[in-house]
Amino acid sequence: MPQTTRSLAAAGIAGLVLATMAVVPAAAAPGSPHTRPATPDRTSRTEARRVDSVPTPKLDWYACYDYAECATARLPLDYDKPKGATTEVALLRVKARNQQARIGSLFLNPGGPGGSGTDIALAAPYFLGDDLLDRFDIVGVDPRGVAASDNVKCFPSVKEQTRAYAGLNVAFPWTKAEEKAYLKSAKAVGQACSTTGRPLTSAMSTAEVARDMDVLRRAVGDQKLSYLGFSYGTALGQYYATMFPDRVRAVVVDGVLNPDAWVGQGKARDQLQETRLRSADGAYRALREILVRCAKAGPQACPLAASGDPVASYELVAKRLRQKPVVVDDPDAGSFTVSYADFVGASLSALYGPDGWQSIVEITELLLAVTAPQSASPARLAEAHAALGRTAAQARAQRRFDFPYSNGLETFLSVDCTDAYHPKKLADWPALSAQEDKRAPYFGRLWAWGTAPCARDAWTVRDADAWTGPFDRRTAEPVLVVGNYWDPATNYQGAVTSAQLLPNSRLLSSDSWGHTAYGTSACVTGAIDAYLLRGALPAKGAVCVGDVQPFVETPEPAERAASDKSALAAAGLPARGAPKRLPPVVAPLPLVGSLTVR
Repeated sequence: MPQTTRSLAAAGIAGLVLATMAVVPAAAAPGSPHTRPATPDRTSRTEARRVDSVPTPKLDWYACYDYAECATARLPLDYDKPKGATTEVALLRVKARNQQARIGSLFLNPGGPGGSGTDIALAAPYFLGDDLLDRFDIVGVDPRGVAASDNVKCFPSVKEQTRAYAGLNVAFPWTKAEEKAYLKSAKAVGQACSTTGRPLTSAMSTAEVARDMDVLRRAVGDQKLSYLGFSYGTALGQYYATMFPDRVRAVVVDGVLNPDAWVGQGKARDQLQETRLRSADGAYRALREILVRCAKAGPQACPLAASGDPVASYELVAKRLRQKPVVVDDPDAGSFTVSYADFVGASLSALYGPDGWQSIVEITELLLAVTAPQSASPARLAEAHAALGRTAAQARAQRRFDFPYSNGLETFLSVDCTDAYHPKKLADWPALSAQEDKRAPYFGRLWAWGTAPCARDAWTVRDADAWTGPFDRRTAEPVLVVGNYWDPATNYQGAVTSAQLLPNSRLLSSDSWGHTAYGTSACVTGAIDAYLLRGALPAKGAVCVGDVQPFVETPEPAERAASDKSALAAAGLPARGAPKRLPPVVAPLPLVGSLTVR
């Protein structure tokens, strides 16, 4: 993206981005410094040869975006051929505010796959704890194929890409016609990325990005890696920890994907990735808990409770939309259609934020009125049409047009389809996704269909040097694994099982809402910061509680609005102690066709 068009407001917005909230400045969490394990595992000779044979890149940093520095490095496309073809990788860093007390570099990754590391590093002053900003150079790397790095491109033109994508413009297919169109487009995308997308699509596995990160760790002058990864970035962190276990200084993974489930081991290789990861289970669990708490809170705190059981009301809206989409006519926004997939996609989108329960309640209320107009008062019906109309108008205003070429879906697929094993036949997806819905209502289909182009008879390109495990190496320093009870994307059980896989790790749990936990409470933020700064681990079994809880009034500091406004308006950075926002985490599934009420 041209430097002149990129703004702080857009930093990190490469997919679904979490909303903002204030947090208390990070403080040290309880816990004592860990004891270094006596016998950490060592980097294998094969991986050491691959990365150590690459000369340390000389990074020619230059000033960019007012307060950051940018650079690029050319790295081997294939680490078995260090003198062969290369690919350009982009970096951005925000230098430590106290260079005299600088610890080293802290690498960040926002998830995806396909999220921009340079974006999240640029946004770091607005969400990272002040002590981290004081003592670390914050470094973001755009993974190969992504954003400011050499881009993967599966189609020769926007026209051909647009035609191929035609059937994918839904959160998930529901009707037989939609399934047929989705399968056709999934086949076209898989085949294009397996041919035109090469050679990058055969060299974008997470293992290649971990190798890049090890070479760049050396390039910024660090003997060992300090890393904070969110969402899919937790897979990258775990890959690095198991491929280079003796090169770990401090690795934190927040919003955790279990790497064995991500890849697919043994007989599970023929399963849907969703069957292994159970993301939909986490989303359904969070949704149901919100609706149950709505009933307990009563109509005064949760207006949806006035219509009866909120769980039943949500299902009633879903049932009506499954039977027939609703057409909303608004004098200002015009006519538009809301489908069942739109409703489910909007619910998942809302669950990504810690206060998303407000949107779920409002969307369900509005659609109760619109799908049964005879049961609503004329005033309520008009209000519902107007509210949905405003939403449609906002969506149209924010619509991304065909130009320029956007490769967001292709970056996601080029990693996931290359890293992981998926079912053999694309034609099996309708039946397999229906099974997921039985286990995890509403969200099973959504999560299942997102990987349809990865079917092995559609996506045929592979990376011979992809890492498929094991993921159980003992690292030189602990890995801090952070899981959120109500995460709708990276199921909390992923954090539990990843911590069990890594023998030298510590699990920190968070009773909080939204996707990932950093920034949702002083407790979890302080624990992560304390570990990155001093190696102090939280106590075993520690559980933090998020500041924002459904239907519970959360007091905000009166100065927050003024502080945020002045910080964003100023030419410089927010002052030390200013309220922080949530990290711009990128969803592990590209959502389209979603309706969101703001």
